[in-house]
Amino acid sequence: MKKKRMRILAVVLAMFMLMLIGRIAYIQLVSTESFSKHDVNLIEASVNQRSQILKIDDGRGKFYDRNGIPLAHEEIPTLVLFPFLNKMNWPIDQVASIIGRTEWELRQSIAEAKDPFVFGGDDPIELTLDQSKAINELKIPGVFAVNEKLYHDQIPAAQLIGTTNISDAEKKKRYPDMQLSADTKIGNTGLQRTFDEFLLSDGESKLVFHVDASGGPMFGVDVKYVEPANPLYPVKVITTIDKSIQEEAEKLVDERGIEKGGLVLIDIEKSEIVAMVSRPALNKKDPNGEGAINTMLTQKTPGSVFKTVTAAAVIDYEAASPTRTFDCDKTIEGEADKQRELGRLNFENSFAQSCNRTFAELSKEIAVKDPDFLDKYAEMLGLVGQSGWQGDVYHTAVTQLYHEQKGKVWHDEQLKKDPKMIAKTSIGQQDVQTTPLAIANMMATIARGGKKEQVKAVSKVEFDNGTTVVDFPTQTMAGDTVKPYTAMKLQHLLRKVVTEVKGTGASLKNLPVEVAGKSGTAQTNIEKGELNKWFAGYFPYENPKYALVTVNFETNESSSSMTPLFSDIVNVLYSKDQNIREN
Repeated sequence: MKKKRMRILAVVLAMFMLMLIGRIAYIQLVSTESFSKHDVNLIEASVNQRSQILKIDDGRGKFYDRNGIPLAHEEIPTLVLFPFLNKMNWPIDQVASIIGRTEWELRQSIAEAKDPFVFGGDDPIELTLDQSKAINELKIPGVFAVNEKLYHDQIPAAQLIGTTNISDAEKKKRYPDMQLSADTKIGNTGLQRTFDEFLLSDGESKLVFHVDASGGPMFGVDVKYVEPANPLYPVKVITTIDKSIQEEAEKLVDERGIEKGGLVLIDIEKSEIVAMVSRPALNKKDPNGEGAINTMLTQKTPGSVFKTVTAAAVIDYEAASPTRTFDCDKTIEGEADKQRELGRLNFENSFAQSCNRTFAELSKEIAVKDPDFLDKYAEMLGLVGQSGWQGDVYHTAVTQLYHEQKGKVWHDEQLKKDPKMIAKTSIGQQDVQTTPLAIANMMATIARGGKKEQVKAVSKVEFDNGTTVVDFPTQTMAGDTVKPYTAMKLQHLLRKVVTEVKGTGASLKNLPVEVAGKSGTAQTNIEKGELNKWFAGYFPYENPKYALVTVNFETNESSSSMTPLFSDIVNVLYSKDQNIREN
């Protein structure tokens, strides 16, 4: 009996040992790169445990402005020091002399360090090219001059650039066939999301030093520089943003107290976004909060800016002769307008002074001939649908702008039969919704003489060596557009808004360049008295270069119009252009 129990115990122990050996073999040979439900890379973890590592670059692609200047990061030549220097004799005096610091500062920083670090901490010293070269020529183990990429809490065009995350669930959902480490970032919003497949890391760049349990050298004092196996990565996404203009625009928006709103600035010739400011600002501590929404790509009620669409139809249908006048002392319902008594105005002056009554009457007349005319002309001027660049890249559909909303004119087609609804819609109220980007692109379309083009936020993607991965050519928008004659007449009307003494843009008359544009005030919440205030236009008038929209959402009657901010941006661009000419 005793022998039997011993045999059973021996079998159980043998089975236990086999299971243990099998488990160890599975861990060591099979799941080394994806252990447990958390997909832990055991090889990587083992290396990290016996190494001191300083990450230089996470390997994810980077964003640059149109001039090649980094947008979301800075590349700064810095001094990197390793803790094991504390146990060595090294020419500290030479390093101190090169960087212009004392030996005591260097010794103190190393004495307090447990890991490799950038000298200077949060305020690292920025080395010159000569200093970097001199330090690296010394070939001191544990002392390096490297270009480190520093990321800022606040970046220009934050909502346009977007955010990243490291969600394992999202990685598996989006890239089921790829083995991505726990630290690999993927795009969450903005261009980070739409260009994520280009931007994905192909490996980190880092300095690695192997240590023993006491932190001393395991294999001598050789520090290795590890970089991605593919020298073409990380890629560079060259945006159309001008960083200096973008930063100035953000400053001016904040100085004008815009809490909800912002601006869009388009290069008319290239059909590119030069600056885009969206408020509320993005809060990195709450990346999915209200500030994550790009309000310049979000549907809003345009108000009288939409009269530009109605005006195009009036021109084509020859609905208003030069001698015909309208009673602009009345509202669109025909009642006395005690807030805005403008007298009797012809069509041109009605546009300049933004008389609602004129557009209400004319739109009802045109609707009898063509009930769909507002839809048609809104589409011709690019307010229906999306304005951002879309196309095929390597047989894959690419949409540059993340979550760009589509504009619309009618919520219910049956409302086209109601003259009151037609009147409200003709002045950009009722159901009319469009994005600030689309309004800016409408102005660019008119300035080009009716040529309607998609708007780019990215001009090309480059490999790390500067060769082009893909570029994005200028593309026309689908559908009909307004005739050159109609565009010319609209240009005249938009200019008159500024030149007319009582025009809603008369305050822009004395700018250093001639401006054309249209104001808009849209009621969004009558009970709270909330308004959307707009000014959209282009400049210079004779040789158009920029289209610009400035807007303040959910504001009130007491707040300033948008012409002061529009004026600010015009002056900034004029000053920059003058400096370029002089230099």
